[in-house]
Amino acid sequence: MTLLEELLIGAHERHASDLHVTVGSKPIYRINGMLQSYHDFIMKPEDTETIAREILTEELWDKFHHDKEIDLSYSISGVSRFRVNVYFQRGCISIAFRTIPREVPTIDSLELPTSLKKLVEKENGLILVTGPTGSGKTSTLAALVNHMNQSMKRHIITLEDPIEYLHSHNQSIIDQREIGFDAKNFKSGLRACLRQDPDVILVGEMRDLETISIAITAAETGHLVLGTLHTTDVTSSVNRMIDVFPPTQKQQIRIQLASVLQAVISQRLFPTVDNKRRIAATEVLINNSAIQNLIRNEKMHQIPNIVQTSREGGMHSFEQDIKRLVSQGLLSRDVVKSYISQVDFH
Repeated sequence: MTLLEELLIGAHERHASDLHVTVGSKPIYRINGMLQSYHDFIMKPEDTETIAREILTEELWDKFHHDKEIDLSYSISGVSRFRVNVYFQRGCISIAFRTIPREVPTIDSLELPTSLKKLVEKENGLILVTGPTGSGKTSTLAALVNHMNQSMKRHIITLEDPIEYLHSHNQSIIDQREIGFDAKNFKSGLRACLRQDPDVILVGEMRDLETISIAITAAETGHLVLGTLHTTDVTSSVNRMIDVFPPTQKQQIRIQLASVLQAVISQRLFPTVDNKRRIAATEVLINNSAIQNLIRNEKMHQIPNIVQTSREGGMHSFEQDIKRLVSQGLLSRDVVKSYISQVDFH
């Protein structure tokens, strides 16, 4: 067994979400959000280089040295798949592995709001899943695609960097395209999607103005578009979509976004009381006439009030969801207060 196999099997057996190997440090696992070392030896430059060469083909090795970093997926048969980022730090190679469970999650298994099932049954529009890095956005998107695949006949095209969960064709046909291998970048891949007869397009990350612009256009022309943003709540997500555009285009984008937006789901992961897993607290915005008016009239600061007072319409705030999880005994007050100080438990 190679060092790489030993470390990755160890990550799988310990239910670690991540493995970090870097020169001058012990191998480190992230378990339930906490960094923990499980080996006594210190990684040397030759150790990390050996691991990198084991997972990179000659072509990817050359690309890595040219770009100084590279994303890819890697799998060990019978164990798990991993999302991998190889990069340089202080002239040495470091590698971050993210564990990808073999089972594609469901909305129920992730304990997400059941209202999300109705959202992805929409024929068209834009659904955003947002949150900081490591908040479970990819798993939520996989669960949404899985629900469509199990219950609807659709042609679903995903653009991912890299491909993480592997979907099998069921009721739907799912074409998964990996950026850098199956498509040059998100922009060109998304543009090409429109010529491939999709019903649903998943954009792994909306990184720039052109990608966001094409996604909005795709939603306007009868497609259901799912995408992610690295924003912390539903209001900042709507602002981010608008702020990437130059001032001369912002009013037009507000009108378009108000029309095509179906929902924004923001989430954060918290360790449970028993510290055996992490669970997502969510904030959900459903676009209705009140939200549309706020977006069109540049009154985004009023969105939180609508979200908090529209539970019957399927919306809720982070504070409301966290209070629910605490009352159910899933989250401790101490853990939640360290993240969100304004939650009122009284």
